[in-house]
Amino acid sequence: MCLTALSCMLFPSADATPHHPSQLRKRLLGVCASGIGGGVEKVLFEIELQKSKMAVSSSASGALLDCLWSVGACSVKHRFLPRGYESFRHLRALRWDWAFSEVYFLYKLLMVVLMQDAWHDAFTWPLLVFLVSACVYPLASSCAHTFSTMSTRARHVCFFFDYGALSFYSLGSAITYSAYVIPDKWVNSTFHLYYIPIAVVNTVICTALACYSRFPECQSPKLGKMLRILAFAYPYLFDNIPVFYRIFMCTGEGCTDNETNPLHYRHTALAFLTAFLFATHLPERLAPGCFDYIGHSHQLFHVCAIIGTHFQMQAIELDMAVRRQWLQAHGPPITFANTLGAALLCVCLSLCVIYTFSLPLYWAPARKSKRRRTKTPAKVSN
Repeated sequence: MCLTALSCMLFPSADATPHHPSQLRKRLLGVCASGIGGGVEKVLFEIELQKSKMAVSSSASGALLDCLWSVGACSVKHRFLPRGYESFRHLRALRWDWAFSEVYFLYKLLMVVLMQDAWHDAFTWPLLVFLVSACVYPLASSCAHTFSTMSTRARHVCFFFDYGALSFYSLGSAITYSAYVIPDKWVNSTFHLYYIPIAVVNTVICTALACYSRFPECQSPKLGKMLRILAFAYPYLFDNIPVFYRIFMCTGEGCTDNETNPLHYRHTALAFLTAFLFATHLPERLAPGCFDYIGHSHQLFHVCAIIGTHFQMQAIELDMAVRRQWLQAHGPPITFANTLGAALLCVCLSLCVIYTFSLPLYWAPARKSKRRRTKTPAKVSN
């Protein structure tokens, strides 16, 4: 059933008296249970569109807002996942993919802080930034998937923070690559000099483009998906230029060919597998309904991303240990500005971007309610 038919079912006539709140609730929950319309976001969009066309009384409007929460609490439907992958039961049962990784990364972070004297050893600061970013992005993603079902507005804002956390993780990777992974022949080069500043700019672009991709998604889901893939593929490819050159292209002296390279191969392979699963929606595309709870692409790319981050962390720590003396003698000094300072700047700029994209979600309903209040006395006087 198309959205137009759905709107006719919920609102039979624009001139008719609004239904009783209990009837509206039953209709909306019935829509959510049957999976009509291809997604809660489209359902909410259509309901808001119909509300703007109708002269709804204040009591009925309040009932609609209450029913909108009920719709938002339902599973977010997907074309190949009829039962949805964000139902509350699923979230409670299968959030292990982020929970275990969060505990593991937090343990690694505490070990660096407590065992390696991170407060006085500036050489560990890039690793510290990376571990913080590795702790933040699983936590932000888990919170986004958990609380996004509350409402359409909450869904957008939650995933804005999720995108910001992924951008922060991208910058954390760039900072560690600049400090520990970059090939010997590129140390102190022009590329090395501007590598982190460009990575900071890419972080802001990534967050802004990923946030913007949610707005055209309702009218054109493919466009929104393409923009989101581009938003994260571009900074990943740029950040990994030193790794790609080192393990695929560099020959001869100065290529830093050591025992860390196999770990970089594994991380790279898992990163591309993660992107492949996110873009193709396999395996649920081949058997819709069979992978609603376990084994769908969203869960698999979470697992691949975490395992890839684990190999990335091992490679960074090994490069840090093996190359420490040479890098401290020949590399640029590691300072607050090119480690913790860049990370703090990234966080501030990403929060500004998130605030900019979140503001219209709160400003538009407030403006509509203000207009409604100003028009009410005129209607009463007539």
